[in-house]
Amino acid sequence: MAEDKQTPEEEVVEETVETPDVDTDATADVDPIVALETKIAEAEEKIAEAEDKYLRAHAEMQNMQTRYAKEQATAVKYASQNLAKSVLPAIDNLERALQVEADDAAAQQIKTGVEMVYKTLVSALEDNDIKAVGAEGEPFDPNFHQAIQSVPADDDHPSDTIAQVLQKGYVLADRVIRPAMVAVYN
Repeated sequence: MAEDKQTPEEEVVEETVETPDVDTDATADVDPIVALETKIAEAEEKIAEAEDKYLRAHAEMQNMQTRYAKEQATAVKYASQNLAKSVLPAIDNLERALQVEADDAAAQQIKTGVEMVYKTLVSALEDNDIKAVGAEGEPFDPNFHQAIQSVPADDDHPSDTIAQVLQKGYVLADRVIRPAMVAVYN
């Protein structure tokens, strides 16, 4: 009778010990070779995925290096643009000063000094690949010139040519720093 009395703990143990009906023959039917081939296929898939990620990361690094090199080249090419923008008003003022007539010897010496400074600045701009654009008689190009006035064309001056340059324009390499302000024959 002692065996008939069970504590609640023993009853729980007995219930958990019971296993559901599992087909033990199904696990026995799995061939170890097939299981290994499945693992190999999974491993090969993971390797292919990792290789793809590596190749994409490598390509992205190359693209970044190329982009950086282009940005560096552009920065070097246009490095003097801000300086030129700052210097151009001074050159304009020197050009206006040179247009004034010098009557006496002192004024002529001052004008000679201004001319020397002007030539030095223009030379410095040219040395840095900054060139003036817009000259009378040139064809009008809206990429480099800004039309401020229109002048009637005649036989000697064809239409769409520059009649007068009101302010010189400047380009750095292939970039317009300041368009030339011009009067155009129409």
